[in-house]
Formats: sequence, C-alpha cells, structure tokens
Amino acid sequence: MSKEKTESKNTTTHYSVYILECSDNSLYTGITTDIKRRLYEHNHTLKGAKYTKARRPVKLVYCEKNLSKSDALQREYAIKKLKKIEKLKIIDEKSLENNHNGC
Repeated sequence: MSKEKTESKNTTTHYSVYILECSDNSLYTGITTDIKRRLYEHNHTLKGAKYTKARRPVKLVYCEKNLSKSDALQREYAIKKLKKIEKLKIIDEKSLENNHNGC
C-alpha cells in the first residue's frame, strides 16, 4: 500500500505550498508534506525539480502550511498564474506577518 494511502487511514496528511528564490532571482512554486526535506532535495539531491537543479542554491522565501492536498494544489496553481511582481508582494506581506514565512 502506498505511503499516502496508509497515512490517510491513520491521520490527515497536511501539505505546504512554498515559493523558493533561485540563485538567478527567479521564483519556483511547489507543494510538499515536509518542507525541510523538500528544500534539502532542491539544493542537494537529484530529487529536486529540474528547474531548480540548474538554479542552485535556492532558499525558502514563502510558505503556507496545514493545507489539504486539494487546497495546496489549488493554491499552487493560483500562485503560478501570478506575475512575479504579484508573487513578490505576497512574499513581502507574509514576511511582515511572520519572520518564519509560515513554516
């Protein structure tokens, strides 16, 4: 049985939507169940996204946590549709609220 199916029987799996700033100042948006693991993968392993592999190092600049998978996917899609200036505004607003970017 897959890990996700096993977890769904025992507990609710929470997802995080995150934005990374890449070394070329571009932004990458994704979702994960473990932000620390995923950030490590983006920076140090072959499991990081193809986009970020060529733009290392990356740093976490924004995160929303405790979302359902459906909500996380919808939020990721909405963020990806935004222009960079709009994403930067979200990042700036969130950093004023919480120095840990929600994660």
